[in-house]
Amino acid sequence: MSFKKDEEAAFRHDKTAIIQEARVFNESNISPRRCRILLTKILYLLYTGEKFSQQEATDLFFGATKLFQNKDPGLRQMVYLAIKELAPYAQDVIMVTASIMKDMQPNTEVVYRPNAIRALMRVIDPSMVQGLERYLKSAIVDRNPSVACAALVSSYHLFMGARDVVKRWSNEVQEAINMRPSVSSGSSTFGGLRPGLTLRFGGDSSSNQVEPASVPSMSYLMQYHALGLLYLSRQSDRIAVTKMVQQLGNPRQGVVLRNPFALCMLVRYTAKIAEEDPNMRVPLLDLLEGWLRHKSDMVNYEAARALCTMHGIGVEHQTKAISVLQMFLSSPRSVLKFAAVRTLAELAQTRPALVQTCNVDMENLITDANRGVATYAIATLLKTGNESSVDRLIKQISGFMSEISDEFKVIVVDAIRSLSFKFPSKQAAMLSFLAGVLRDEGGYDFKRSVVEAIFSMARYIRGCKEVALSHLCEFIEDCEFTKLNVRILHLLGAEGPSMPEPHKYIRFIYNRVVLENAIVRAAAVNSLAKFGAQNAELTSRIRVLLQRCLEDVDDEVRDRAALALRMLEPNVLAPLPVDDTPDLQVLEQSLKSYVDAMDASQPFDFESVPRTTGTDEEAEAQNEALLVSTATTSASADTGAAASSEVDGATPYADYAAQLAAVPEFASYGTLLTSSPSTPVPLTESETEYMVTAVKHVFAEHIVLQYNVTNTLAEIVLEEVMVVVGGLIEAGLEEEFIVPVPTLSAAMPSGTVYVSLRRDASLPFPLATLSNTLRFISKEVDPASGEPEEEGYQDEYQTEELDLGVADYVQPTDIDFAATWETLPASASETFALTALESLDASCSTLIEILGMRALGGTDTPANPSVHTMMLAGHLASPTGLDLVLARVRMMYEPSEGVTMELSVRAANDEACLFVLSAIA
Repeated sequence: MSFKKDEEAAFRHDKTAIIQEARVFNESNISPRRCRILLTKILYLLYTGEKFSQQEATDLFFGATKLFQNKDPGLRQMVYLAIKELAPYAQDVIMVTASIMKDMQPNTEVVYRPNAIRALMRVIDPSMVQGLERYLKSAIVDRNPSVACAALVSSYHLFMGARDVVKRWSNEVQEAINMRPSVSSGSSTFGGLRPGLTLRFGGDSSSNQVEPASVPSMSYLMQYHALGLLYLSRQSDRIAVTKMVQQLGNPRQGVVLRNPFALCMLVRYTAKIAEEDPNMRVPLLDLLEGWLRHKSDMVNYEAARALCTMHGIGVEHQTKAISVLQMFLSSPRSVLKFAAVRTLAELAQTRPALVQTCNVDMENLITDANRGVATYAIATLLKTGNESSVDRLIKQISGFMSEISDEFKVIVVDAIRSLSFKFPSKQAAMLSFLAGVLRDEGGYDFKRSVVEAIFSMARYIRGCKEVALSHLCEFIEDCEFTKLNVRILHLLGAEGPSMPEPHKYIRFIYNRVVLENAIVRAAAVNSLAKFGAQNAELTSRIRVLLQRCLEDVDDEVRDRAALALRMLEPNVLAPLPVDDTPDLQVLEQSLKSYVDAMDASQPFDFESVPRTTGTDEEAEAQNEALLVSTATTSASADTGAAASSEVDGATPYADYAAQLAAVPEFASYGTLLTSSPSTPVPLTESETEYMVTAVKHVFAEHIVLQYNVTNTLAEIVLEEVMVVVGGLIEAGLEEEFIVPVPTLSAAMPSGTVYVSLRRDASLPFPLATLSNTLRFISKEVDPASGEPEEEGYQDEYQTEELDLGVADYVQPTDIDFAATWETLPASASETFALTALESLDASCSTLIEILGMRALGGTDTPANPSVHTMMLAGHLASPTGLDLVLARVRMMYEPSEGVTMELSVRAANDEACLFVLSAIA
């Protein structure tokens, strides 16, 4: 240890001392050894983040250039390194161009040329590249790999500043890919390999050529750099990139990539094109499958990973990739095992049935010395295993949880969280495990993931709420994180009063008032108040505890206690509102509109603000829990929460409700039942002069069409902008009025047009294809004054049609499917043959889009490629309000016949069932 400390101390250099020592560069008799040591110190300071002023960097830069007079090869290389690193901070560096170019000549020793090329590219200005074009093009096609690689990498960095010049070198770059390096240069450059030593890191799997032992595949490193530069110059041309991939991927074209890094890069380009272009997917998937049989392990893995992570491909392709990854699981190299098990863990989130074939191999990795490999193996087994293996896996996990980092602990906890929804009967073992790891040492992210997992089990798994709350009570006795304390106290206040023995939680909550900081004390006061408000037997005891809180040193704690005591007095105020919380976003928008209106004659109608009921909160939290539980490779629960908000669509719905509430014409329409879709439907191209998007809003007796109109022409002003809707009579709809936009100008180019339609009582769910015509008065703007002309002319603009379908009347929701299915009185069922769909994955996504319902319990992702059952739930916007509708879809896929589907619907009445079935018919 003392030797290591002395070694570290030797590299702690003082910048001022080094600048003073740089005087050796000016001596007449230069000592190469002293200069090399000094240049090393300068580079060390630069690499460790030390900042040199512009004057200091300039002095060091030109001092180092004086060493060009010395012929020592080692010193010359150090000079080039110093010049390259100091160039961004120094002034007038372009003056050293002539000295560097002397070492770029083809007759110069090979050891100098690569360094000179790299240094020169840091010194010159991009405008000077054209004058050096001849030197760089000759270096790109040099048979020495080190020279070619230096020129290619330098060209890559010059691309942003001299794009047009570098693009002209595509022929030389293509030649560098095809070029065969010289035997002597390859052996001398890459470690002095002996001519008799055979190294095969690359080569094409379908070629039977035997590479000479004197030219190892790593000598073809310029292929890697050339391929990157070639793609950079062609990336804006999809056809050119596709052609490049096909030529380099097919050895019969005469171009063979022998460098494994180049092949890995080509695999990534191939996967990207296959995912973006469905027309090229089939031939490119064949290329990827061919690379699964390559001689290089890294190429095999890259191809397997591309197939496993690509969206929308068939099971047969991923099965071949899984076979390759399964072989890597038994490899003696830890890096291969880690890469394979991590990829399988990611695939297990969407297709656990395919990964089950690797379970035996992954069980052998639980005791692997590399804890990263063991952690991913456990996480994958938890997602793919059966109920009988849960206890054994949890016992094995407990043995090494203390040996892994917090990042890997979070992965294991998220896997346990997901498993609890899959096998609820194993709740006792899982809760015991989570409670045990809560007592271990760990950071905030780890403890938060455990607490969130216990929260989810308490809310959505029957029979474990009481045990979960007890574990959380014990945790807050010794919890150092304020945020977690507040979260747990809030849950205890919400769930504790309804438990069989609510009084046992009060002691843990009041301890927080005595022992914790002000934030936690305030949260504890709120929780105590909820116990007193919801349980009359505890009210008197809670009042005693709250009276003690009136002497707290923090004013917020005292205020909350005083408010709670006042609300707990009989016949004074209503009990604390627990399940009647208003939608805060709608409340904010409504209050803002009320204040802006400056109308104090009428009081603000608080009762008109929609409420966030307990059911909505639980649905949102359950969706968050399911999303987070599937993200086994994520160490943060915040990402899952964000994804949950996007899926729920709660924010757009609240925004639409607030916008419509601010329009006086819609005040009598009542509550907004549903808005579809959450993202407006474009009715025009984005490049047109007038852009129009549409959203459909459904009320009990009305349908409101919202058209968002944007005028992109600054020299034109549009007045009295409205949308005329056609096709209403056939659908049983009646237009009541149009809310136009007065003016669209350069100062305010966007506005919203509303069209109100009345629903016919005899046809409660109208389906139609509506035509939309934008009408307005167009006035040109005077360039001199900037004001529109007084007279304009009537004009109109035809947009795309707008479909009104089943999904527009359905609001997706979460619910206990098994408990609710039998309670709905009306049912209907029908069988369909979907020959146009090529897989069960496509069927699930298409049905969700057409029906507008939410898939429950992760049933939107088929675990079996041939047979699957999907459960859907939603609320149907009928004239009487929102009615619950459930659907069960049983699907079977055969390659020759497509998808055969049985759709069963249950609802409150037969009319709703038949309406949902009509979406398919």
